[in-house]
Amino acid sequence: MAKIKLTKLAFNGTATQESELRNALAEIKKKKGAVMPALQKAQEIYGYLPIEVQVIIAEELNVPAAEVFGVATFYSQFTLNPRGQYNVSVCMGTACYVKGAGEVLDALKVQMGIDTDECSDDGKFSLNATRCIGCCGLAPVMTVNDTVYGKITADDVEKILAKY
Repeated sequence: MAKIKLTKLAFNGTATQESELRNALAEIKKKKGAVMPALQKAQEIYGYLPIEVQVIIAEELNVPAAEVFGVATFYSQFTLNPRGQYNVSVCMGTACYVKGAGEVLDALKVQMGIDTDECSDDGKFSLNATRCIGCCGLAPVMTVNDTVYGKITADDVEKILAKY
């Protein structure tokens, strides 16, 4: 079973966000299979799915919190952790992996002081390992938000992060 990593950052949702979520859930709960669209809407509102938000969904949809958590952790589109201002991803697809993406990812972990699927304590960086992003000719590839860096090595990591 995969290890679930929870954020070290305190949840700081607003009353406006909660109101928006509850209003959306009032419509969503009328539909069959409401958990998935409820989680999608919640992640759209909050950017991630902290336990506090999952509890609201469970209460509003009248389903066990375990069901909400199960769906949230099963699908890779959902994240339980906040994303940083700069979302750093390393492609771990076959082409990137065989050309050194693992070493790039390890260098990022050391440089950023976080593991994959985590956010730095200051909220500046988050780190993800992703599947193929379609840039195989540039392998290995990492992205920072929407900027793609190709043909990189572990030695390039410090210089790239310094830009942010």
